[in-house]
Amino acid sequence: MDRIDHYKLPSTGEHREKLRQKGQFWTPDWVAEAMCAYALRDGSPILFDPAVGAGAFFRAGKKVAQERHQEIALTGMEIDPKVLHEAIRHGLVANDLAGVTLGDFVFQPPERLMTAIVANPPYLRHHRISAADKEKLKLLAQGTLGKALDGRAGLHIFFLIRALSLLEEDGRLAFIMPADTCEGKSAPELWRWIGGNFCLDAVIAFAPDASPFPGVDTNPLIFFIRKSAPKERFHWALCREPRTDALLDWVRSGFDSQENELGVVERELIEGLQTGLSRPPVVCDGSKYVLGDFVRVVRGIATGANDFFFLTADRAAELGIPKKYLLRAVGRTRDIPGTEVSEDTLRTLEREGRPTWLLALDGEPASRFPEAVRHYLIEGEIQGLPNRSLISQRKPWYKMEKREAPPFLFSYLGRRNSRFIRNRAGVLPLTGFLCVYPLNSDPNFVETVWTILNDPDTVANLARIGKSYGGGAVKVEPRSLEKLPIPAHVLEKVGMSAQLRLFQPEKSYAPDHTS
Repeated sequence: MDRIDHYKLPSTGEHREKLRQKGQFWTPDWVAEAMCAYALRDGSPILFDPAVGAGAFFRAGKKVAQERHQEIALTGMEIDPKVLHEAIRHGLVANDLAGVTLGDFVFQPPERLMTAIVANPPYLRHHRISAADKEKLKLLAQGTLGKALDGRAGLHIFFLIRALSLLEEDGRLAFIMPADTCEGKSAPELWRWIGGNFCLDAVIAFAPDASPFPGVDTNPLIFFIRKSAPKERFHWALCREPRTDALLDWVRSGFDSQENELGVVERELIEGLQTGLSRPPVVCDGSKYVLGDFVRVVRGIATGANDFFFLTADRAAELGIPKKYLLRAVGRTRDIPGTEVSEDTLRTLEREGRPTWLLALDGEPASRFPEAVRHYLIEGEIQGLPNRSLISQRKPWYKMEKREAPPFLFSYLGRRNSRFIRNRAGVLPLTGFLCVYPLNSDPNFVETVWTILNDPDTVANLARIGKSYGGGAVKVEPRSLEKLPIPAHVLEKVGMSAQLRLFQPEKSYAPDHTS
């Protein structure tokens, strides 16, 4: 849904949760006007918004049309009639909304084709979509793309598919979408279809300080797409300043002007799709190596109920659980403020009342555990823990996943920058971290890997393989981290020879995945 200025709305937790439930995040005028300038460039007499919301694109479309002395009709759809009252309150009149149909654009689309479509579709993630609707969306993808998309695709992906399928020949579409549109599991299939059937004119990314949605945990992109023969090249821009006129001026120029406030480059479509449209072009440094040539990456331990299995020292003592059933662990990325976790770190966390002990039981029958442990497990059963989705897959339910303490941790998503952490305390990480195991346990090899991990040029490459979120946060999954490119000059600097890739260590870290 296109939205009114987000930073003019209350930012309470309750309000933000209501927005998330509906997928509503407001679009500022400086962005909406640039998008409408593209959609209306060929003089379309009709502007269609599939998720009208509070009418930001209608207001922007009227302004753009007036500046061009152009007559346009405003049409669209909206599923939430209440939000249309916001449109009147923010400057539209009843006649502006006369062409709005109440209904679900994805499941009840209009029957005619469109020449100009502009939208900020609802950012509704997959876990908020019902099973019945997911099945319908699966059929939509199969019927349009010829293949179903990954089940984790959000509703905004299907808004884009539906809208593109409704474009007239030479029609224009301007959508503002989260970066997972071109970073998620469904991205390759989606963009293979788009790149083969449409013309991608331009993509606009935003620096963290220039985000149209400050305070919202998403990294937005604007896509400008035409229903025309595909082109081999497209324009890519990085908007560095918020509320800038440069964005609108650049779109008005037909992407010809060189705005100082926009980092504009012309890119090969093949390169852009391979690198990711949310990411700047990659400058190849000649390296043939990735992190997976030197380490193995495994996710942290998923307890299924941290509040039960992850204990403070005081709580463990109160319960009387023997130390033989407890292992040192860390759970939150913010509990480790730097690039090292040590015994001092753990003592500080204990003084602050933070949990640092993991209840790590094996698969023995409960009757064989000490009385204190048995009583605590009964407490967990009373709480219904054995019925929780993840825990119910374990036999018995209290059997904890096993990991060997990794030499390095990776903080893969947080408000702080993602970073590698030296595990000098030998702790086990929970799912806030990834475990990084060097393929060789030789101390010299481990130290060399640590030097590689901490090189700024290695860390900078995280943006090339991770999913981006608001404020510059990057989420990197285990297999993606193993694909992290290691710059050639970094390897040369530490003396890491090419033969190390093929080295078969006498002893390697082999994490136990059993649960």
